[in-house]
This record gives sequence, C-alpha cells and structure tokens, in this order.
Amino acid sequence: MRAVRNFPTDDQGASEAVGGRGGPAADGGARVQGQDAGAPTHEGDGSPLVRIRSLLPGLAKAEQRVAKVVLDDPTTVSRRSITEVALAANTSETTVTRFCKAIGVGGYPQLRIALAADTARSAARTPQVHGGDIAYDDDLASIVGKIGFTDARAVEETAEQLDVTELQRVIDVLAAAGRVDVYGVGASAFVAADLQQKLHRIGRVSFAWSDTHIMLTSAAVLGEQDVAIGVSHSGATTDTVEALRAAKEHGATTVAVTNFPRSPIAEVADHVLTTAARETTFRSGATASRIAQLMVVDCLFIGVAQQHMDEAVQALDATRDAVGNHRMGTRPDGRRRTR
Repeated sequence: MRAVRNFPTDDQGASEAVGGRGGPAADGGARVQGQDAGAPTHEGDGSPLVRIRSLLPGLAKAEQRVAKVVLDDPTTVSRRSITEVALAANTSETTVTRFCKAIGVGGYPQLRIALAADTARSAARTPQVHGGDIAYDDDLASIVGKIGFTDARAVEETAEQLDVTELQRVIDVLAAAGRVDVYGVGASAFVAADLQQKLHRIGRVSFAWSDTHIMLTSAAVLGEQDVAIGVSHSGATTDTVEALRAAKEHGATTVAVTNFPRSPIAEVADHVLTTAARETTFRSGATASRIAQLMVVDCLFIGVAQQHMDEAVQALDATRDAVGNHRMGTRPDGRRRTR
C-alpha cells in the first residue's frame, strides 16, 4: 500500500491536523497525489470557512498559517488588506494569493467578499453564538451551549455543502448493488454500523466491518455488482483506505464519506461525499464529526428506500413487528399497559 502522507493516520488524530498542531507539509510541501491545489474537487459551494477547514491538511505550511488567521477571525479578515493578512500570518502577499486560489476563490478581493457574506449569514441565523472551543474553566451551561451549537452547525454546514448530484449517484449505485460493505474504525465504526443496520432493515444485503483483516477479506470477495463504502473523518485512516483500495481493485464501486475531499481516501473512491464538522478540544473525531456523518447516512438511507419504496415499507413493517413484543407498552399517563 502507498504511504499516506500529510494527513493524520487515524480518525482519533484528525482534529490535530485540522487545528494546525503537527501540520502536514513544509512550505510548498506535497499535496495529495494526483490532485492539484487549484483543480476542481468533490467539495460543494458552501461556506468559505467550511471549504478552508476541509482543505487545510493538504495546504503548504505557509498557506496553513494564512488559513489559521482567516479561521480565527473571519470577520476581521474581511476588513483587512492583503498586506495586513500576510503580516499576521508571517508570510508574503504572494502566499496569501496562492492560498486564495488553493481554496477556489480566485483572489484576495473575492475572499474578502465571501467572508463578509458568510459572516452576515451566520449573524442572521445565529443571534447568540456559542461557537468557539471548550475552555477548561467553562461552566456546564456554556459547555452545553457550545456542544449544541457545534453539533447543529455540523449538520447545517454539511447539508449546505453536500454535493446533491454526487449524492444521487451514490444512491443509484447503492439501490442497484448486489451487496454493500461498509468500512470504518474507531468512531467511524459506529457510523458504518448505523448505515449497515438501516440498509439491512429495508432488505438490502449489507455488512459493516471494523477489523482490518475482516475488511480486507471482505473486499477480496466483492465484484462489479457490489459497493464498498469507507467512512473516515480524516480520510487518512490506513485500515479504511487500504480496504477501500482492495475493494476497488476487485471491481467494486467505491464510496468515501470524509471531512477532507483531498485526503488519501478520495484517491481510491469512485464517489466522495463530504461532511463539514469542526471538532473541539475534548473530542476530536467522535462528536461533531459523527453527527455530520450520520446526517449523510440518513440521506443515503432515505434515498435508497425511495427507490425501493414498496419493498422498503414492507421490510420496515416486518422488522418493526419482529421486535414489537420486546418493547414495554405504556399508557399516555406513563404507566405500563397490562398485557
């Protein structure tokens, strides 16, 4: 397997790369093989801040410093000159321009306009912002507010930037698949299991794997009529990337669900669906990212169910009846019903 560079190697380390600790590349460093910084990618046309966070690990170090300045205070940057931003990032105006092109906004004037518009939208949508990292001395009410805000924004921003055309393509291949295998480790394993359970309940043959050896043996028996889905927030979890590559080599259609559209998993995926989650200190890779991934899973499930509506409804009724006797009946007043 080719070495994975410039990205964290597992979902548990994803936020460190996003937050800039232990950044991926030296100044002018390599990007993901086969993808140019200015080339079109799978990411959608949502918030510029979402796009910057998703592309951050693949940027050169000097460009990452510019990104950090923008992400730390986008409102102020929208009013600053390019010279001021370059000084704040300890780099040159040329690097700021390169950064703008790398994230697909063309130039610094366009970046300022995009940031100003995004700030205005956010202010209108969120009168009381609970954003920001969780501090060690935050009280419980502040923690609840920040977690609620972060999770809600993860879902909203994922919906805003999700490529609906690409989503439809994935739904089509899933609806026609003979078998669907879903790979994920760590926190992403729970998301993989959720997708498998949903597909299984509507009569689609599906399996979820989180053990490396089982993922690889599963991939080895897939064929052209099958689909393999790799779930990885970082997009650089070696086990998941390797399994998806093996599935592709054996003819299966491959799908990646990741927060970073230029990550290594995108190289081995025929289709890429992106989330837009920002992690906080106490989590990383298991809170907002999981919520965003589950949102994509729900979209896939509903889309596939729509294409097999009669079969899906019958299967859901049958599975609901199967577990009906294992639920305690309750009356409207909360007391148990007598059987």
